[in-house]
Amino acid sequence: MKYVEVIFSCKPDTEEVTDVLAAQLADLGFESFVKSSPGLLAYLPEEKFSVEDIDLLLQDFFLDAEIAYSYNVIEDKNWNEEWEKHYFQPIVFEDKCIIHSSFHHPEGSYRYRILIDPKMAFGTGHHQTTGLILREILSMDLQKRSVLDMGCGTAVLAILASMCGADPLLAIDVDEWAYRNALENVRLNGIENIDVLHGDARLLGSQTFDVIFANINRNILLQDIPAYAKVLNRGGKLLLSGFYREDIPAIREKCEEQGLLYHHFSEMDNWVAVVCEK
Repeated sequence: MKYVEVIFSCKPDTEEVTDVLAAQLADLGFESFVKSSPGLLAYLPEEKFSVEDIDLLLQDFFLDAEIAYSYNVIEDKNWNEEWEKHYFQPIVFEDKCIIHSSFHHPEGSYRYRILIDPKMAFGTGHHQTTGLILREILSMDLQKRSVLDMGCGTAVLAILASMCGADPLLAIDVDEWAYRNALENVRLNGIENIDVLHGDARLLGSQTFDVIFANINRNILLQDIPAYAKVLNRGGKLLLSGFYREDIPAIREKCEEQGLLYHHFSEMDNWVAVVCEK
């Protein structure tokens, strides 16, 4: 099967823009995505490719961004295999946890082995924000702790939390494509105590949690922190990521307005994760 590679150039080249773009392209039949400065590489079968569909999508794109694109047809090959081989390499955290696709069979002894077959290059552990929260999880005692993973993406955070003893767990993502991928990865790892829902913070009700992960973006976090605070148990921890170091004051202020005590932050390439406690 021949595939078309579409090269998108985005201004600004932010995670929010490329995440939304990838989610909307998935509805057009695009199957794989790779973050590539200054934008995104996207791939779909040649028979599904339509310049008119892409032009219409970009015309109605609701974020304030300038997006241009070019494309070319890729030689006939197993592109999913090529994508996993070249773009999704196994990644190790703290010599305790390895994340890899079902295509790879890395050797070594690790306490946690997570299989992720993503439809895009986000949420695999390679992005700084995902890696920051994964490291926080590995430092926590999650035995019998109830966990909420907001904006779960591939569900890698919820999967690791379950392997670390958390129970029960709820994973939520607003994007239907991410929701379906999360379901696939939960099944792939044989996890039975993660419920995956399609939606946003409006789904939160009477169920409460000891730990909440929210790796989204600054604006959504500022909007939804009050909802997280309502369902966080006293003494519980809120882990937030998806923003930069300069955003910490605004995030901290919103958390403290909701009775959450700022605890610490960790950083990687100016991306940060903030931990607060109720």
